[in-house]
Amino acid sequence: MKRLLLTLALVIGLPGLAAAAETYQLDVQQSQIEWVGKKVTGQHNGLVTLKGGQVTLDGQKVTGGDFKIDMKSIKVLDLTDPAANQKLTNHLNSDDFFSTASHPESVFKITSVKDLGGGKAEITGDLTIKGITKAVTFPAELSFQGDKIKATGTLKLDRTLWNIRYGSGKFFQGLGDKLIYDEFELKLNLYAKK
Repeated sequence: MKRLLLTLALVIGLPGLAAAAETYQLDVQQSQIEWVGKKVTGQHNGLVTLKGGQVTLDGQKVTGGDFKIDMKSIKVLDLTDPAANQKLTNHLNSDDFFSTASHPESVFKITSVKDLGGGKAEITGDLTIKGITKAVTFPAELSFQGDKIKATGTLKLDRTLWNIRYGSGKFFQGLGDKLIYDEFELKLNLYAKK
């Protein structure tokens, strides 16, 4: 009798549980990822385009998701001289940095979310760049507007973990003012809708 009641409870309860989780599709037109790389003599910044993704929510709590980044879309925003801009863009696409010919896409997959209350969360996930996957954690802020969700956050990443070593003081000596800091940032401004 107990087994029958347990089975009935599971059969009746499971559809309700499945309905609680909702998937929101990333709005790639409105969403944006800004990158910032720093060196001894200054910094550069730009954008990369999102290819797609989704976020799964249970109520107003993120339970999972992923997004794909089009690495060939790297744009440099801070250099106004067309020749200098193109030179840096080409270099970022080269094997010295992101190897976009052989690795045109990067992926972030959420593995856990710690709800901090007040629309804040700590998101952990697997970030794959150049075919190398590393776990990363970053703080995020979430807001809900009807059937839309907005998520912002900044990932601070050590590029050498993804075998991006060009100009790194960890691997090359005597770089002087040619040194490029290992840490770079990805500033997320993501929008998703049902």
